[in-house]
Amino acid sequence: MRKYRAAFTLIEMLIAISIFSIMMLYLYNTYASLNLSNENLKGEVQKIQRVQKIKKVIFLDFTLALFNPRTIISIDNRDKQEDFVFFQSSHSLHRRINPYITYIVKDKKLYRLESLKKLESYEMPSDAAFDVDELGDVKSFRVYKTTKKKQSYLISIDFKEMDDLLLKVNPLNEY
Repeated sequence: MRKYRAAFTLIEMLIAISIFSIMMLYLYNTYASLNLSNENLKGEVQKIQRVQKIKKVIFLDFTLALFNPRTIISIDNRDKQEDFVFFQSSHSLHRRINPYITYIVKDKKLYRLESLKKLESYEMPSDAAFDVDELGDVKSFRVYKTTKKKQSYLISIDFKEMDDLLLKVNPLNEY
């Protein structure tokens, strides 16, 4: 009687290694595709978070605007695409108490200025001290005010690289 050895032949080993290599190739391609998909998703999530942050800042600025006979939201139409807006608000990004907020478009970029002094014109005084937050590249920035007794504002921002933003805001701190 012949005894057979319990081992694999060379051909069996080559076939097993080939099958294993093909499986690993597909797994690597799947892993690389997953990483690429995750990077794309991460970029989209960051864009959405940026737009949400801008919405939140603008919403809080306008809803917490301080209204009394001396301070109101002033809207200066610079041209058909840009408005210059300034007012006092109880919302602050830079830990100020009741700062003056200014929204300005300069070189097609929307800026939010926060200051303790009132800025009443587009030309900034040389002694002006403020913190600047860039909100993004814009095609247009417009703010419309209702003519009703209960005031509300419609804010339209046409961004270059992000989704457009349209907010209707009712101030909470009416006098």
